[in-house]
Amino acid sequence: MGPQNLPEQIRNLRNRIESAARATGRNADSVTLLAVGKGQPVNMLREAAQLGVRDFGESYVQEALEKIDALRDLELTWHFIGRLQANKTRPVATHFDWVHGVDRLRIAERLAEQRPFHAPPLNVCLQVSVAGELTKGGVGTADLPALAAAVARLPRLKLRGLMCIPPDEEDPQRQRDWFAALRREFAALNATGAGLDTLSMGMSGDFESAILEGSTLVRIGTALFGPRPVTLTGSRTP
Repeated sequence: MGPQNLPEQIRNLRNRIESAARATGRNADSVTLLAVGKGQPVNMLREAAQLGVRDFGESYVQEALEKIDALRDLELTWHFIGRLQANKTRPVATHFDWVHGVDRLRIAERLAEQRPFHAPPLNVCLQVSVAGELTKGGVGTADLPALAAAVARLPRLKLRGLMCIPPDEEDPQRQRDWFAALRREFAALNATGAGLDTLSMGMSGDFESAILEGSTLVRIGTALFGPRPVTLTGSRTP
């Protein structure tokens, strides 16, 4: 798959998103397509933007900064996805609009300290470990309420919602079960007045199941751009 296939791929993805949203009585506009461009060339991201994609996700800080600079004329929305190391918080706080994957208070505190005063608040989603897998980041459900409350109090951050990377499942119902678990945590926090509006869940292999369970943002990489030139060992494909 190459850039010449992007119009078809984007149309197909938007149709699938619309169908899944409609099945839950929602409008397709309630689901944001986040294009995961890590490992993909700048020209491919530019073409996707020219085709109407406005939100882009990156996981490698240096690669992301180069892309943000190269595509600055397009005024895109940039999301950092994945687990963030403490020594990488400053460039993320400075150059990104969203961070998905915060699961430690210290990381949130550093982002708040390093977010420029002239910039709008940095949107944050907390990563939740819905299955307790040791190989993945994420706050446990028992510790989630305390972390959410602490992050919500930090200046220059805006706690928007939750995200997860569930176990890799082929069966759609098992996929839905994991996403339903995150949705329940989301609802529980909102019942206490958290005011969350974003459920970042669903990737290339399971995004329709995620939408059926209430996802408002799906992180799509290979289903949009094709395989990355370099694949991360031990990570699921967005």
